[in-house]
Amino acid sequence: MSAAPPTTPTRQARLARAAVAALFLTNGAVFFNIVPRYPQIKAELGLSNAVFGTALAAHPIGALLAGLLAGAAIRRFRSARVASLGIVVTTVATLFIPLVPNWVAFGGVLFVVGALDAIVDVAQNAHGLRVQRLYGRSIVNSLHGVWSIGAVLGGLMGSAAAGLDMPLAVHLGISATLFSVTALVAYRFLLPGPEDAERSAEAQDGHPARAETQDGRPARRAGRRSFTGAAVRMLAALGVLAACGTLIEDAGASWGALYLSGDLRTDAATAGLAVVALQVAMTVGRLTGDRVVDRFGQRTVVRSGGALAAVGMGAALAMPSVPTALAGFALAGLGVATLVPAAMHTADELPGLPAGAGLTIVSWLLRGGFLLSPPLVGFVADLTSLRVGLLSVVLAGAVTFVLARVLVNRTPA
Repeated sequence: MSAAPPTTPTRQARLARAAVAALFLTNGAVFFNIVPRYPQIKAELGLSNAVFGTALAAHPIGALLAGLLAGAAIRRFRSARVASLGIVVTTVATLFIPLVPNWVAFGGVLFVVGALDAIVDVAQNAHGLRVQRLYGRSIVNSLHGVWSIGAVLGGLMGSAAAGLDMPLAVHLGISATLFSVTALVAYRFLLPGPEDAERSAEAQDGHPARAETQDGRPARRAGRRSFTGAAVRMLAALGVLAACGTLIEDAGASWGALYLSGDLRTDAATAGLAVVALQVAMTVGRLTGDRVVDRFGQRTVVRSGGALAAVGMGAALAMPSVPTALAGFALAGLGVATLVPAAMHTADELPGLPAGAGLTIVSWLLRGGFLLSPPLVGFVADLTSLRVGLLSVVLAGAVTFVLARVLVNRTPA
């Protein structure tokens, strides 16, 4: 009879969790330091809205093109090194932004930053899932919550620098130094060894998630045929689930303020609360989600969250007012708080795939959702109204409710 997993995490596990949380924090903070400086960059380069928007599109394009390289990078260099050193290289890339002479160069820098961000994102999630297996319970939702805190921190830093009229080069130099040092210190405490080290230990202890082959290796390494057929269908379903999460998140970021200021005639300050309501609720959901997932299982939690997002946003659109709209965006954010971490976890547990492959593919499809969501909602809004366009949130919640059945429902223990 196999021994039960320890109830108290080891010191190594606690340090690794703190270290990978620091990587999530820095990853969120680095890019969002730049966002509040966009008006200054646009004005200094003398760009129209259309040209500036074209330059900004280079970021998700770079992420899409480079995202599929993450799995190979992790297998060659391991997730700890890719995540921590990738953040350092990303901060160095941001230092070129104050030097760009035109929109093409600006777009080129954003392309590189987006490409690096995609690879770092997969690596930090892969390492977070390693730590989660060591803990024997869910922690990945709290890591995504820490990323959201980092995004808020970066936004506040950028806003403060802009308000103080700090030169962009000085501001980004401070950001690069601070977060590079954080990433390098965190690297010292990340887990050593191969990516499947904790998974192998689980298999030796009789963990139900992984059987062993006759030569003692985890079955995950043995069945490469499953990359076609059932695994491909699972990855497609998980990719759609993750894209639903990004569509709902982007609805608040891209369209929330426009909906409140246009359809509901609010002032600019009130309109900006739409994305705040969604992000705050999502952050709270992620910071508290691990305990809920451990108790009820991530399939049940994600399915309930999809229903909450669909019903909440549907009611808000059916009874349009400022309070119902803010409540609808908040319920949507809370509803999908654990969706992306759950899709990533299930993808990482698929048997027969090389280390990091499932996580890489789902992360890539997720970023496709960020790229396609704005034009999709905008097209529907132009044909009808933005209120109708935001029904995409209701549809995404309903799709989440249906497809959540493909998720792993057990806790990692």
